[in-house]
Amino acid sequence: MPRATKIVATLGPATSSAEVLERLIMAGVDVVRMNFSHGTAEDHLNRAALVRELAAKHNRPVGILADLQGPKIRVGKFADGKITLKVGDNFILDAACVLGNQERVGIDYKELPRDVKPRDLLLLNDGLLVFEVISVKGSEIHCLVKQGGVLSNNKGINRKGGGLTAPPLTSKDMEDIKTAVKIKADFLAVSFPKSGSDMYMARELMRAAGGDALLIAKIERTEAVTNEALTDIMKACDGIMVARGDLAVEVGDAAVPALQKRMIRMARELNKLTITATQMMESMVSSPIPTRAEVSDVANAVLDGTDAVMLSAESASGMYPVETVEAMVRICREAEKSADVKLDREFLDRIFTRVDQSIAMAALFTAHHLKVKCIAALTQSGSTALWMSRLNSGVPIYALTPVQATHTKCALMRDVRPIALTYEGHDREKLLREAEEVLLQNKVVELGDLVVLTVGEPIGQSGGTNTMKIVRIGENRPA
Repeated sequence: MPRATKIVATLGPATSSAEVLERLIMAGVDVVRMNFSHGTAEDHLNRAALVRELAAKHNRPVGILADLQGPKIRVGKFADGKITLKVGDNFILDAACVLGNQERVGIDYKELPRDVKPRDLLLLNDGLLVFEVISVKGSEIHCLVKQGGVLSNNKGINRKGGGLTAPPLTSKDMEDIKTAVKIKADFLAVSFPKSGSDMYMARELMRAAGGDALLIAKIERTEAVTNEALTDIMKACDGIMVARGDLAVEVGDAAVPALQKRMIRMARELNKLTITATQMMESMVSSPIPTRAEVSDVANAVLDGTDAVMLSAESASGMYPVETVEAMVRICREAEKSADVKLDREFLDRIFTRVDQSIAMAALFTAHHLKVKCIAALTQSGSTALWMSRLNSGVPIYALTPVQATHTKCALMRDVRPIALTYEGHDREKLLREAEEVLLQNKVVELGDLVVLTVGEPIGQSGGTNTMKIVRIGENRPA
């Protein structure tokens, strides 16, 4: 059985060379993440070209995810690069300060003094330092240090409980969307959305620039995890990222595991993609093996049904990026062996109103009960394969498509393995014959194997899947 759960790896200094990137792809990376918080447009363009070149060399579909920085609120720079604060110290966050010292530091979000009030708790550097707001005077936020430590340049600030008014798309993000379109990113991740309207705005900006990436909403704010807000966001996007870092700072770390399970379950029910992220294999930044807790964390995300698990610092700046991917592959494969197949029960509560979605569900049901070798979805947009992947049938799904953009977008879908077709004509029988040959050439099937095929007519029309066919491989081959 092919590995069902996909792996997203963040690129950075540790994976910038062609040699390491090639090893990363060969180890099993399905999607690379380009963090637009770092690097220039030229850096991203060059890196995307290298990813595509190496993926083509090894005949592997590798998607590209462009991750927008968003309104990450940060402290400014210090004269000495960093300071050390103790519990009980007084400290000022000053929107007018240029260069920080032991008493105060600047902030990049100048509206922060309007967003906070006395007794608010501000968490800096992912919660390692905690400040209590004592008073606000003009541009100055006067704080009492409740939890001390080292504070260095450009560390992030969150307010416990959320409520900051910073818009999700900054002027930098708007320019970065244009860069994402230039590199033909398959996925565009939007940081800190609070509602569906934030996602609609991002989609409009992307389309205006000529892009067609799938939109991923990073769930990181307290406001985004209410049932109403989460449903609104999911309806406006193509998938979500369970971004556990900033989310844990805002809602509290103990609340995150249950939220993760709820978000993944809701996303699958709404036919959306899911990526589980942040500190999944954090110890492997400096260790060649993961901790047992990290193994359990990744395995639990797999058992929750996530489409993909993501590496951040582990692959961007860690000492063992390739070994980390290899470890993640092993964990995913082992966890998938114990994944429950509850297809009959899951069908009972579902209503299908579209022909193409009904065909997808019929193919799943048939494949599960006939114990076929695989399902082959001949698809233009990838939607049929996506719908099939929302339920675990125990049967591998292959997305056969002549569309290059669909080929790489399917790389993120759980249980789905994309395969490129060359035939782009309108003859149904020729298309089905090529599908059989491609499955044979890729050693997915052997002569005599039973498979389920789905296809749409007229051929080549997106959203037109209307036929399911049960095929014995080689039965209709010319003598």
